Amino acid sequence: MKTLIIAILLVCSACVMDSNNDEMDTVKIAMAQIFCVNSDTSGNFKRIEYAIEDALKSGAELICFPETSLFGWVNPEAHKMASPIPGESTDRLAGLARKHEVYICIGLCEKEGEKLYDSVILLDPQGTILLKHRKINILTELMDPPYTKGSGVQVVETEFGRIGLLVCADSFVPELLDEMKKHKPDIMLIPYGWANSIDKWPQHGESLRKTIQNVAQKLDCPVIGTDALGKISHGPWSGLVFGGQSYAIDYDGTVLARGRDRDRDIISLELKIRK
Repeated sequence: MKTLIIAILLVCSACVMDSNNDEMDTVKIAMAQIFCVNSDTSGNFKRIEYAIEDALKSGAELICFPETSLFGWVNPEAHKMASPIPGESTDRLAGLARKHEVYICIGLCEKEGEKLYDSVILLDPQGTILLKHRKINILTELMDPPYTKGSGVQVVETEFGRIGLLVCADSFVPELLDEMKKHKPDIMLIPYGWANSIDKWPQHGESLRKTIQNVAQKLDCPVIGTDALGKISHGPWSGLVFGGQSYAIDYDGTVLARGRDRDRDIISLELKIRK
């Protein structure tokens, strides 16, 4: 009888440990698909904080925003408006992370001397910048002067596992995905500015889905791709619109969640991380 009791206790203990591991390997993520209005910095900050507040209602621990959320993509005015990282913009974003006790991944413009980068950062709930990535595939023909090209890819260890960052068109480049794969990310966060003419939506969202699925299957990890909303106002793509349809894709290509077509959406999901 004593042996049986001991065996039962061991089994129960193992079940508790498995349950705890399941909790540690799960993260509640929100894709904050918001309007990013060119040069409307104060308004964009408002939209960011409102999105954070809405995401927290579903228990989000990590909130992911689109590419260049503060000034708009390929907006030449960002050359004058952007700040360094760390700097004015990231200090304010860090304040939001601390206030709401949440991880934030967000795309923003970064100024360093005369250079302007299309960057993405990951902030922890204490407002610390855990990781920064500068976009490498910058599409120089779309803005004058163009963004400066970044270099290299990295991951950072977090309580949710190894997180990697890329920006939009970086996910087109097989060599960058090969380089990232060597770092064995447990999850990828990618802000997007997926644009096309009005008549190409909603079908253009299918190309975004296929792109994110390719990344997930190539890297064998879930990918969170958060797209912007709004309109491009400068350069050769002026008038094209960002269509939303953000996607969370699992490591095997399964669609876990999808954002609305051309409308604000806070898409929450509980993501299981394989470590």
